[in-house]
Amino acid sequence: MRRRLIQSTLAVVLVVIAVFGVSLVIVESRTISNSAQERVDSEAVRLASIVDSRIIAAENVNADVLRNPVSKDQYAVIRMPGRAPIEIGSKPEGDVIHATQRGEEGETVTVQEPRSAVTREVGRTLLIIGLVALLAVVAAVLLAVRQANRLASPLTDLAETAERLGSGDPRPRHKRYGVPELDRVADVLDSSAERIGRMLTAERRLAADASHQLRTPLTALSMRLEEITLTDDPDTVKEEATIALTQVERLTDVVQRLLTNSRDPRTGSAVTFDLDEVIQQQLAEWRPAYRNVGRAIVSSGKRHLTAVGTPGAVAQVLAALIENSLMHGGGTVALRTRVTGNQAVIEVTDEGAGVPADLGARIFERTISGRNSTGIGLAVARDLAEADGGRLELLQAQPPVFGLFLSRTAPARKSDESRPTVR
Repeated sequence: MRRRLIQSTLAVVLVVIAVFGVSLVIVESRTISNSAQERVDSEAVRLASIVDSRIIAAENVNADVLRNPVSKDQYAVIRMPGRAPIEIGSKPEGDVIHATQRGEEGETVTVQEPRSAVTREVGRTLLIIGLVALLAVVAAVLLAVRQANRLASPLTDLAETAERLGSGDPRPRHKRYGVPELDRVADVLDSSAERIGRMLTAERRLAADASHQLRTPLTALSMRLEEITLTDDPDTVKEEATIALTQVERLTDVVQRLLTNSRDPRTGSAVTFDLDEVIQQQLAEWRPAYRNVGRAIVSSGKRHLTAVGTPGAVAQVLAALIENSLMHGGGTVALRTRVTGNQAVIEVTDEGAGVPADLGARIFERTISGRNSTGIGLAVARDLAEADGGRLELLQAQPPVFGLFLSRTAPARKSDESRPTVR
C-alpha cells in the first residue's frame, strides 16, 4: 500500500510538472527571443537617431564616436550616401538576430546580435525550471512517504488488533489516528473487544459456577449410591434410590438454573412454595456429611411459612450456606426461620469463629475466601437470591449469621389477574 501511494502521488506530480513545465519552457523561450529582437530593434533605432543628429549638426561621424552606444555583444553597420560603411564591433558568425533602420538623412543602420546569447539565456531558464521541478519531485516524494505512513501504519495497527481479537486477547487498545474513517474502524474494534471480553468473562464465570454448584449434588448423589452398594435390604435400596432420583432431578435443575442465569441473571420462575419442604430436604441431604465429621445440623423457628421464589434456587442458596458452615464453621449448624414485615427470613448460623474482620462485607465478592477455597460459593448464592427478587446478607460476623430474605407475596401484575394465594 505504501508503494502504491508513493507511486500514485509521484505520477500525479510528474504529470503536473510535464504539463506546466513544457508550457513554461515554450513561453519563456518565446519571451526571451522576442526580448532579444526588441533589444536589437531598439538599438538600431537609437543608433540611427544619433547618426541623424550628428549629420544635421555637421559633426564628424566615425566608429570611435559610435562605439560606446553599441553593446559589446552586438555588431552594427552604418551606411551613409557617398561614404564608406562604418562597422562597430565584431561581425558574429552563424545564426544572428538583426534589425535595419533607415535614418532621415538617408543613412541605413543595421544591428546584429548572435543568437547564441539567446540560447544561453534560454538554457539558464531551463536549468532554473529543472531545479524547481526536481525540488517539487523531492517534496512530493517526502510528502507521499509521510502520507503513506500516516495511512498505512494505522491499518497495520488495526490488523494487529483484529489478530489479537482472533487469538483470544480482547483488551481494547483505545488508540486513535486522527483519520475519521480509521478512527471509526478503531471504535468498532474496541467495542467488539469489550463485547468479546464480557462474553469470555461470562463463559469463565459459568464454568466456575457450574463446577462449584454441581460439586455438592454430585457428592450427595455419590453418598446415596454408596449406601445402595453397602446394603442388601430391598427397602433401604428402594428408599436410597428414590432419594438419589430426587437428587438427580435437583442436579438437572441446578444445570438448567446455571444456564438460565448465564443468559439473563434476572430470569426466574418464581412461585409460591413451602419453606419447610426445602429446609427439610437440605437437612436430609447434609445430615450424613455433618454426621461423618461429628457435627449436627438442626432447624428451628416459625413453621409452615411460604415464600415467593424458585425452590431450586433457594435450595442452592441454602446448600451454599450449609456447605460454607461445614467447611469454615464449627459446632452445630442451625437453620432458623422467622418473619419480618412482608418477608420470610431463613438464618443459617454455626458455632464457629465467624467471618474474619478483614473480610466483612467483601465475603460475597468472587475469589474472596477465608480459607483455600474457590471463593465463589457465596457470590453465586447471592446472585441466585437476587435473581428471584430476594437478598442474601451477612447479619452477624461472630458467630456467623447469614440471612436469606424472601418475599411472602408475589409482585403485583399489570393485568387484572388475581394475586396468588398466600398460605
